[in-house]
Amino acid sequence: TETSPVVSFNPCGQERIGTIGLPVDETDIKIQDEDGNVVAQGEAGMLCVRGPQVMKGYWLRPEATAEVMTPDGFLMTGDIAIEHPDGYLQIVDRAKDMIIVSGFNVYPTEVEECLSSHPDILESAAIGVPDDKTGEAVKAFITLKGGLTSLDMPELRAYCKENLAAYKVPKYIEIRQELPKTNVGKVLRRALRDEKA
Repeated sequence: TETSPVVSFNPCGQERIGTIGLPVDETDIKIQDEDGNVVAQGEAGMLCVRGPQVMKGYWLRPEATAEVMTPDGFLMTGDIAIEHPDGYLQIVDRAKDMIIVSGFNVYPTEVEECLSSHPDILESAAIGVPDDKTGEAVKAFITLKGGLTSLDMPELRAYCKENLAAYKVPKYIEIRQELPKTNVGKVLRRALRDEKA
């Protein structure tokens, strides 16, 4: 709603699967780190947008406005994105879902894609949980295919270690019968985090 109604789209005949396309006319984008510095092309950071369709601020809520607008008028969308060399944008994750393990950013989507590529896993979700040594640790929730009720956890951890950096490998893995979802079938990480609160 803050960018009523569009920032980017895939042009007809030039679609790039897995991206949100190119910025619309008169729309500026920048991708920045936590300190507000623009990241190098191809690196992940907060997607920020500015244009005639972007709000100027929240009505009579200057504090809320200051939380989402940069001094130069960009809206911080809350999306972690990458800009490809040809200008196409790709959403990597949501900033509020990011897990920080020993100071390193872990994007839950990357962990979930790894887990879901395992032949016995149907669905997965990853969240951050408090950890005394690393600040946060990755906890994964999985559902299994074909009526399976258990999985060889050492084998699964080895599989994750082959496909993820060591700090991204889930410290905890919990098998569930089902994962909480929205009405349209999207897994609700928030509900999993709230269970642990």
